[in-house]
Amino acid sequence: MRTIEWKDGVVITIDQSKLPTEEVMLEFRNCHDIALALKEMKMRGAPLIGVAAAYGLALTAYHSEAKDKETLLRELEESASLLKRTRPTAVNLFWAVDRVMRRAYEVHGDLDDLREAVIKEANRMADEDVKINRAIGKNGAKLLDDGDTVLTHCNAGSLATVDYGTALAVVRSAIEEGKHISVIADETRPKLQGARLTAYELMRDGIPVTLITDNMAGYVMAKGLVDKVIVGADRIVQDAVINKIGTYTVAVLAKEHGIPFYVAAPSSTFDLVRRAEDVIIEERNPEEVTHIGSVRIAPKGVNVLNPAFDITPLKYVDAIIYEGGVLTPSDVERIVQEGKVRP
Repeated sequence: MRTIEWKDGVVITIDQSKLPTEEVMLEFRNCHDIALALKEMKMRGAPLIGVAAAYGLALTAYHSEAKDKETLLRELEESASLLKRTRPTAVNLFWAVDRVMRRAYEVHGDLDDLREAVIKEANRMADEDVKINRAIGKNGAKLLDDGDTVLTHCNAGSLATVDYGTALAVVRSAIEEGKHISVIADETRPKLQGARLTAYELMRDGIPVTLITDNMAGYVMAKGLVDKVIVGADRIVQDAVINKIGTYTVAVLAKEHGIPFYVAAPSSTFDLVRRAEDVIIEERNPEEVTHIGSVRIAPKGVNVLNPAFDITPLKYVDAIIYEGGVLTPSDVERIVQEGKVRP
């Protein structure tokens, strides 16, 4: 399922906030609306956020009434700044915006050449994401055995990417190889991405899935119902993986029960010049915790803590699966020592 598409100056995507009860398609014609949709999590998932941001810049380029390159570049810079303020934790967004802006400044032709270059770069990134996810799936499938049950947290499937997914790419690829794989999906409070999105897309694709509440993870592990854990990532730094809140808890439980804990993410998610202490953890609206949908479930006035992500030290990670292969924490340490930003 292609999650996001460009059609003649319009970006089309599914409204993930409406799933699974409604399948509503959104159409965007300007960068401001893309930015708002990112803040409101109508689009979410680190790889998709990156491509959506690139398309936001493409919309600015396509619809601009600028008469010269300098004016259009200023407009692109303003759009880039707007996009970077939407979601502070997922590094793919910053990587994507910076990549498109670098391409914009490389253009030596006229105004039309600049427009075309920005749009082409965004489309190129979308197509690359699909190929990268396929490679992640192929590399990770080697880690799964026939008959495995995989526990996953949040949604790292096709909905979180342009297509195919990251963590769920591993599951899909293993199934395509003929292995019998089933999934246990954490509901993933407070936004319920596991319940609403992961269960939705796995059922749509005919992949066996069992939904549990977040506080059941330890129970199913203790009962021997989980063989592997695979999650996605919003940022991978020198010493940790930053991912949806609750990931750290699952990682600690997996370590306690001797269950391999894998992270699946593209190289654009790596940010190896930083450590965990350098990363801004996004704090979201308290109503995400006090309400389910429009229904209040907590007393008015209660204090709320609502970080969107948590930090899992690499000591709890058995391997990171990316498009170039499979990395151990010691591999990450080596890459850091080599002074690289990403593998």
